[in-house]
Amino acid sequence: MTTSTAVPGAGSVLAPGVSRREVWGWAMYDFANSSYTTVVITAIYNAYFVAVVAGGKTWATLAWTAALAVSNLLLMVIGPVLGAYADLRGNKKRILLASTVGCVATTAALALSGPATLWLSVLMLVLSSFFYGIGENLVAAFLPELAGSESQGKVSGWGWSLGYIGGLLSLGICLVYVNWAAARGQQAWHYVPVTMLITAAMFGAASLPTFLLLRERAPRQWQASGAGLARQTAARLMQTLHRTHHYTDLRRFLLCIVVYQSGIQAVIALAAIYAQQAMRFSTQDTVMLIIVVNITAAIGAFAFGYVQDRIGHVATIAITLVGWILMVALAWMAQGPALFWLAANIAGLCLGASQSAARAFVGILSPDLRRAEFFGLWGMAVRLASIVGPLTYGLATWLSRGDHRLAMLITGGYFVAGLLMLAAVDAERGQRAAQT
Repeated sequence: MTTSTAVPGAGSVLAPGVSRREVWGWAMYDFANSSYTTVVITAIYNAYFVAVVAGGKTWATLAWTAALAVSNLLLMVIGPVLGAYADLRGNKKRILLASTVGCVATTAALALSGPATLWLSVLMLVLSSFFYGIGENLVAAFLPELAGSESQGKVSGWGWSLGYIGGLLSLGICLVYVNWAAARGQQAWHYVPVTMLITAAMFGAASLPTFLLLRERAPRQWQASGAGLARQTAARLMQTLHRTHHYTDLRRFLLCIVVYQSGIQAVIALAAIYAQQAMRFSTQDTVMLIIVVNITAAIGAFAFGYVQDRIGHVATIAITLVGWILMVALAWMAQGPALFWLAANIAGLCLGASQSAARAFVGILSPDLRRAEFFGLWGMAVRLASIVGPLTYGLATWLSRGDHRLAMLITGGYFVAGLLMLAAVDAERGQRAAQT
């Protein structure tokens, strides 16, 4: 990709001193880390964990969601602390590099997973998900530095849509290998571990433009190190917590994120399992479904970025939540593949749009000198949702003795509640608060 075609129309929407080349480098991190979420969390490793690592036991789905919950608990505690530290030291990029190396290494270690490696697999899953989440928070904190307040939706959408393309490419390469290996009589415990190595390599290689091109613009706000820095980091977080009344709309939106993202995270973590268990999709059908959904998600993220900057952040997110509610209703009613395919593609459009829109909106609501910290709070909200949503789904299937349709219907309640909570968020008031 050349710098002249990386981001269409970028010259009029980027912040002063920001080049299209740098924005492309930033967006390539979305391209890179989507390899992890698509292959590990959504498409291949999750079903492999349930069927092979956990042996298809009745508690297997709950074990998967519990492992992700542990990782997300760690992120909830450590994410905001690292964000505050990064703001004080002006070193978001350095911590981003460390988290990327950690995620690549632990994803590669998932290649050791097999029928008798439950605890090792759980440990590597927890660590890889943790490192992924830290990186997601930090790369998002660069967004307000790259785009003006009137164009953050567009720029966020460019990155998020490129991310789905990256996920598609990684999944496609893995699928080619899986088909090749299966045709030669290999079993899942032979070829799925190799896809973990492919995913780790894709993540590492695709993230290189980010570290070569993205600039660290945040000033260092604290010169001391050691105990003094630790105390200042803690004091900064406490100050933010004490001033939450000043950031009323950010607080309300973060609570709203916890609710509706609980539904989204359940869909992300369990889509492949639902397709196989409720709709009786084969592995090949499930992978093809995820490929198509990634395409619609890329379209949704890109198109709604422009819509968001035109009609507003709250209205855009509200539209996506209505779409999620429609998706759940269709998936619950589907008895055959046609209606379920329709539901899945609506989910794709809403997935890309809602995730990208939320990132841009948090950028609007964040003060200039606290971006990494506030995106750490955004990450904390998403990670809490990543615990609540999948665990709700897992518990629902366990208590209902495997009724995935009921679990999906319960998931839909999160989108309804999120839509109601969103009505209390005032974007203009929140932006004014961030600027004072």
